[in-house]
Amino acid sequence: MRITRISAWQVDLPLHEGSYKWSGGKSVTVFDSTVVAVETDAGVTGYGEVCPLGPAYLPAYAAGVRAGLQELAPKLLGEDPTQLGKLNRTMDAALKGHPYVKSAVDVACWDILGKVSGLPVCVLLGGRYGEDFHLYRAISQESPEAMAANVAGYRAEGYRRFQLKVGGDPDTDIARIKAVAAVLQPGDRLVADANTGWLQHEAVRVVRAVRDIDVYIEQPCLTYEECLAVRRNTDHPFVLDEVVDGIDMLVRGHAEGAMDVVNLKISKLGGLTKTKQLRDLCISLGIGMTLEDSWGGDIVTAAIAHLAHSTPTEFLFSSTDFNSYVTRSIATGAPQRQNGRLAAPVVPGLGITPKLGEFGAPAVDARNG
Repeated sequence: MRITRISAWQVDLPLHEGSYKWSGGKSVTVFDSTVVAVETDAGVTGYGEVCPLGPAYLPAYAAGVRAGLQELAPKLLGEDPTQLGKLNRTMDAALKGHPYVKSAVDVACWDILGKVSGLPVCVLLGGRYGEDFHLYRAISQESPEAMAANVAGYRAEGYRRFQLKVGGDPDTDIARIKAVAAVLQPGDRLVADANTGWLQHEAVRVVRAVRDIDVYIEQPCLTYEECLAVRRNTDHPFVLDEVVDGIDMLVRGHAEGAMDVVNLKISKLGGLTKTKQLRDLCISLGIGMTLEDSWGGDIVTAAIAHLAHSTPTEFLFSSTDFNSYVTRSIATGAPQRQNGRLAAPVVPGLGITPKLGEFGAPAVDARNG
């Protein structure tokens, strides 16, 4: 089997809440996503999606996906999409760095592998654990009272895990954590995610102010070293995200006791192939995981679902369902949350069919001939 064509479309994903806000005053109102199709000479097509969280979250931006694919896609024509390790080495040789550009291609090739083998991607990733898995809800940065009200509303929809977007003024963030903690019930889990927004002294002050609250602290500062210093000043369970961008940082973080949980994002690492590698190492090392992506719609949500559902339940700290945050559906067959939980599709591949007729002309179109 050989790749004969790679196409990519730009799609807008508006938000139900109107905007999404996190540390440093950053916000997005409409997400700019890219849908990728990988066609083969066997008549089998796989699909992927990548959607950066704006241009100021990770070293990734939406137009960069498509610019990168213009460079990368022609070099993948003629490759076997089912040989995923080899394909990833080819992508890394053809385009140094820029893992987010490669992510949707890798996911599309997993979709192809599932279709030709007759198996759901989660089975290929290691097997399906349980009937479904729990989700967290990200709570956009607002006033303490508004965030507490949002948590209560999402709790009524079945969510039991909540990720507060903090990383602003420390006094306000302390109030946010306390206000939300007051509306939680037994069995709920609370994460205060600063998205690198605090200076080290601010983060230490916050964790000391909420020492009596059952809360996880996620990525308080910009650098790994700052986060490690904060970690050593608190007994709260600790999550690292932005600074863990490869296997080297995961190994270092584990060796230095820098985290209890790690957040692995598919596009941050370059696709399902490399995320699976880190996921499996976390299982061997006994590290809990949040498995997700930067953002996305139905196709990203399907990829997340297969990765999360193929992870032993005790190691899956949380996951998310981005397609419930946005007003636009871009594929049929995508998993939909039920009472705060999600399940991967049971049909071969990712189990989704993009609504290509709604996307217009492709922004990238590399083909043989």
